[in-house]
Amino acid sequence: MRMLFELDKKDYIVGGSVFCRPSVRGIIVKNGKVAMVHSRKYDYYKFPGGGIEDNESKEDALIREVLEETGLCVIRESIAEYGQVYRIQKGEKADIFIQDNYYYLCRVEDNIKQQNLDEYEAEEGFVLEYVTPQLVADKNRKSTVDKFSMEMLERDVKVLEILVQEGYL
Repeated sequence: MRMLFELDKKDYIVGGSVFCRPSVRGIIVKNGKVAMVHSRKYDYYKFPGGGIEDNESKEDALIREVLEETGLCVIRESIAEYGQVYRIQKGEKADIFIQDNYYYLCRVEDNIKQQNLDEYEAEEGFVLEYVTPQLVADKNRKSTVDKFSMEMLERDVKVLEILVQEGYL
């Protein structure tokens, strides 16, 4: 998978303890807008997706995470690699947080099922919205979410900018 970009805050202790959390993100485009998860609590947007469980393929994780967060059912045969973002910064659970984010273009079934949010996601008020990249950039750059999560928000804005440049949106 091609490397889109790296986010290295250089704010960590070199040689410190490391927490790695690989993840998958779904890029779902419909009528010129992109499916995003909206946090009503902090008023930000993120691509649907999340962590890859042990012994889980990236494709299985993508299907599971998109369904849990949005209720959208990814069509397995439509999954296509888009790009990777490597993120490294000072961690919360360890000295260093490393995350390989794998982005996939995919299509979804027309019917929307019920979300299956975990406690954190429910508290944030996650809802599915189809939005423009500009709305995401405007909201994410004004969000009051914690500093650690701001890196996630900026990462997704940069991916959206690349999607726009390449003609996907």
